[in-house]
Amino acid sequence: MADIDIRQVAKRFGNHQALHAVNLTVADGEFVVLLGASGSGKTTLLRIVAGLEKASHGTVIIGGRRVDDLPPRRRGIAMVFQNYAVFPHMTVFDNIGFGLAMQKVPAAEIERRVRRVAELLHIEELLKRYSGQLSGGQRQRVAVARALAVEPAVLLMDEPLSNLDALLRLEMRAELKGVLQESRTTTIYVTHDQVEAMSLADRIAVMHEGRIVQAAPATEVYHHPATRFVGGFIGNPPMNFLPAEREGEGARVAGHLFRDAPAADAALLFGIRPEDLVPAGEGLAGRVRVVEPLGPHQLVTMDLAGHLFRVVLDNDLAVRPGETLTLAPRPGRVRWFDADSGVSLTQTTQPEPATGA
Repeated sequence: MADIDIRQVAKRFGNHQALHAVNLTVADGEFVVLLGASGSGKTTLLRIVAGLEKASHGTVIIGGRRVDDLPPRRRGIAMVFQNYAVFPHMTVFDNIGFGLAMQKVPAAEIERRVRRVAELLHIEELLKRYSGQLSGGQRQRVAVARALAVEPAVLLMDEPLSNLDALLRLEMRAELKGVLQESRTTTIYVTHDQVEAMSLADRIAVMHEGRIVQAAPATEVYHHPATRFVGGFIGNPPMNFLPAEREGEGARVAGHLFRDAPAADAALLFGIRPEDLVPAGEGLAGRVRVVEPLGPHQLVTMDLAGHLFRVVLDNDLAVRPGETLTLAPRPGRVRWFDADSGVSLTQTTQPEPATGA
């Protein structure tokens, strides 16, 4: 295993700047997820770490060794892709042991390692089968087993669950997390799926337009977004935002005065997550437009001072379209942002300095 140090990595494709001076450290044994929309730069960054792309600027250090000029095979990494890349003409055993055979590892050691990772991933009974006889979930397990069998210092995974259906993704998430916790392999995992990121990661690095805008544990990214973008990108439904006007030492939002607004010169933006509001006698009042039952909860969409506003409430509360609903934030859940820059003004910890200029 090894730590990873990404320093000032930038990448340009023609006139397009895909990455802007990205900095990120991944500790030995840590599981870091690069989370972002398509085009955010996450796969480009992963490919640079892997040696499949060359950075325009900056350096990558793995286990204390600078690897910028090393080919992928000499970096001590293994990769798992979304298309599995399982060889159809080989048995599961031979697929898992392929990398070891290429390294000319003795047959007895190949046998030991293949059976160990097959047991970890619960595919021992599949070792004599060919990939055409396997389901999508089984093929993905084989791909992960093959990567782990070579005992890499670093495991790189690019959208490995995206081709699976919802139930298989749920099953594989839990299995993958357990296997990697046991192996303690340093891992960088790329996804656009925030549920995957929240459930798997020790730390999430949120990427936007070629920059890391926040790198922190999942709960911190969710409850303490570093920017308005993170608050709006993480969560389904996303964080609500409303303009605020300063009034004395507080700020007025949709007609309601909040006395705990930060003392900053910047114009303010109010933020609150939909599940962090409760019905109250006074607070933010708006007209209910749509009510959507969601099992134990209901998603209520409101018109609040001309802005679309969402709240998640218990299903036993009677709410009807057309009526007025007044809501109060749960204690400590309001987030304030600089209305111009989008930077959080109630941030509890600093995001990793990974954005570049």
